[in-house]
Amino acid sequence: MMLPGVYCRNTVYSKQLHIGGGFADSSTKEETILNHLDLVKYLALRMAPRLPGDISVDDLFSAGIIGLMDAIDKFDPSQQIQFKTYAKIRIKGAMLDEIRSLDWIPRSLRQKSTMLGRVCETLEEKLGRQPEEEEIAAELKMSLEEYYGLLDEIKGVSVLPVEILDTIEDGQRQNQLAIQSDGPFQNAYRNQVRQKLAEAIGTLSKNEQLVLSLYYYEELTMKEIGMVLGFTESRISQIHTQAVLRLRNRLARSFKKEDLPDS
Repeated sequence: MMLPGVYCRNTVYSKQLHIGGGFADSSTKEETILNHLDLVKYLALRMAPRLPGDISVDDLFSAGIIGLMDAIDKFDPSQQIQFKTYAKIRIKGAMLDEIRSLDWIPRSLRQKSTMLGRVCETLEEKLGRQPEEEEIAAELKMSLEEYYGLLDEIKGVSVLPVEILDTIEDGQRQNQLAIQSDGPFQNAYRNQVRQKLAEAIGTLSKNEQLVLSLYYYEELTMKEIGMVLGFTESRISQIHTQAVLRLRNRLARSFKKEDLPDS
């Protein structure tokens, strides 16, 4: 499948919309899809490097189109949020759903990720703080380079639920508006996620916090973050994987198993 290079507009004007939400007619829907193909392409290309080669950009792109169409059907302009902002959340959610539905993670990688998570949790309880990389490697009876290799292996397992990704990326009122249709109980749950996630992020190292902020909020690529921080792209990927692993461990203590990624 070719990925069309179409200019992506930032705003869909309210005159194109129903007062109660959704788009006025099929021609407007089609135009909106065409105007936002670059957004879908961009999100697919950002997500793909974190996944194994057998999950193609085309797979993510196709799922993203479904998310875009869902956003068009559910968008409510009365909430005073840009359509692009709302669509971005729905597109990423559809892509993550597609990744999970493929069940592509080999059992061996799940086992390694689970093992590493348990080692990190044990060390944190023992030390009363987040363990350093050298301490984790020593506990695993690995060299530091071998530990980095393990992080490279399991990087694709480090996919957080969409509501947690949204919280990392902005946590602003626009995100609350985008999910308002989910109802009071879901919103209360997401507010709890925000609080617990903020606490968890506060326990990360400065480099881990920077990588998360630059990747999810500033939307830099791993390569660009490496240039900013003076590390290789591979090293940034390792820091990202380690940060996500730490967050999962923290959040697993507060939320149900099904709310967190499989491992």
